[in-house]
Amino acid sequence: MSIRATGHPMSWSATGFEEEAKWAMAVKLFEMKRILSGIAAQLFGIDRVSFLLSLHRYDVPMIDLDEADLLSESANT
Repeated sequence: MSIRATGHPMSWSATGFEEEAKWAMAVKLFEMKRILSGIAAQLFGIDRVSFLLSLHRYDVPMIDLDEADLLSESANT
């Protein structure tokens, strides 16, 4: 099967497109709380912190706490 990415300013190779799709899938699953950051990192053979530091490329926060959770966390410290 051949994959051809169109509509993007850069010319993607099939491998480049597959890698980007894999990252997008892992980030989205992490954002939806379906997988943990450590599991997502294992998909790429990187450490958890490196995965977390890459989330900004997809506008996904490392920590997703609402106000109540944040207040609860700060009260416990």
